[in-house]
Amino acid sequence: MKKRGLVQRLGLRIASGVLRPKPLAAALALATLAPATAAGQDQPWLADRRFTVGPGYRVGDYELHPGVAVEFGYDSNFFLRGSENDAPGDPVGAMRLRVTPSFSFSTLGPQRKGGGGTTQALPTAEFSGGLSLTYNEFFPVSGPAEGKERMWDQRNVSGLFDVRLNILPSRPWSGTISASVGRLIQATQEGVVREDSVSESYNRFTPTVGAELAWNPNGGLLDWRLGYNFAGTVFEVADFKGLTNIHHTFQTRGRWRFLPRSALLYDARIGIIHYLDADEKTGSTPLRVQLGYNGLITKNFGALLMAGWGASFYDPTAKEAAAGLPVQDFDSLIGQAEIRYFLTPNPSSDPQAASMTLSSVSLGFTRDFYDSYVGSFFERDRGYLKLTYFFGGRFVVIVDAGAGALVNPAINTTRITKNPWTDVRIDASGFAEYRFKDAFGINTTLRYNTRISDDWFDIPEGRDYLQWQQFEAYLGARWLM
Repeated sequence: MKKRGLVQRLGLRIASGVLRPKPLAAALALATLAPATAAGQDQPWLADRRFTVGPGYRVGDYELHPGVAVEFGYDSNFFLRGSENDAPGDPVGAMRLRVTPSFSFSTLGPQRKGGGGTTQALPTAEFSGGLSLTYNEFFPVSGPAEGKERMWDQRNVSGLFDVRLNILPSRPWSGTISASVGRLIQATQEGVVREDSVSESYNRFTPTVGAELAWNPNGGLLDWRLGYNFAGTVFEVADFKGLTNIHHTFQTRGRWRFLPRSALLYDARIGIIHYLDADEKTGSTPLRVQLGYNGLITKNFGALLMAGWGASFYDPTAKEAAAGLPVQDFDSLIGQAEIRYFLTPNPSSDPQAASMTLSSVSLGFTRDFYDSYVGSFFERDRGYLKLTYFFGGRFVVIVDAGAGALVNPAINTTRITKNPWTDVRIDASGFAEYRFKDAFGINTTLRYNTRISDDWFDIPEGRDYLQWQQFEAYLGARWLM
């Protein structure tokens, strides 16, 4: 009978009394606690609800927006395997079918509320939510025979359900309550399927709950918010249960409009990250404090600048505590700088309204740190360029490209020792959709991701290289109401 213990869950298997490291996927090595809702939405219309809904149906005081999308395309490296001679094996390419039904609902928006020139009373509450499911089927076309065989077993269903309640909106005192639960799909490099036909994957559930209280006196010149957010990450497979964690975040943020088109910003947050199995991955208390400026320089140009300090405050690993080694913590500058050009003049004098303008080109840079499932954290410095174009209610184009450094500190655990190293991450995606009618459109999605690295993890089978690249291309159709 095989032993099952803590050492299995971080990538180590016990077989015949001998510890054998299981290959560490580069994808998991740099998996983060970044917001799971955004991370789990491959399709742009799910990540941004502005593109999700069509004309919809009115039912009493609510509007309903059902929809369904079908896409077929190619995924060059679903397992995120590395280059030639990588121990987990060569990449496996597959044709991929995605079917995504979705449903969103909300209280009546301004377009559906009665007008007729009369002044409408402010609502007591506004409610919205959505549900989406994505079924994936794979048809392998390239790669080693063993990998292609495992690809057939990778069919899966991901999804997200979220709700949001705004209490006393547009009043001096208001509040927001939100909740969501998602299922994220992430394969291991091996694409292993156990005897019970359950895939050994990094699939996980991501429940979240949040609340925020806002104070907005004197016509909106001052805006101050105090909030709390709970985020959980629950791995499905027993081998990775040691990575199950909960993340509490306490935040205060504010805005003061000192000119009609300019505002000063403040954001401070402290988190508590706790792993249920502290023997495998230590928790931390990340702290971020930033000050900034957001403004419309002209009706066509806007700028955002946020700068501050971040610190991770990790608990020491068992090896660090026993050997007196320094704890690997982030303690440095964080921030974001962005300039944005609006393709059509922004009619609003509110700098915050800039984020709601659909057609724009943005150039920016971000620097931040993230919790890593292997070791403590990693730092990401990313420059990016983004185009969002919406023409005549018929044609949508979204292009997002970025490149930057992934800075990794030393890893000092009882199972892994590795010196600091830096990789390069390049990502690019494009989405275009043309709507023949209000409720029907055809679209295409292109996506390219690569991690450029000369580093690896040593395993009995050889070297598990961190280098990988993936290309995806899809054609699809979408019915949306």
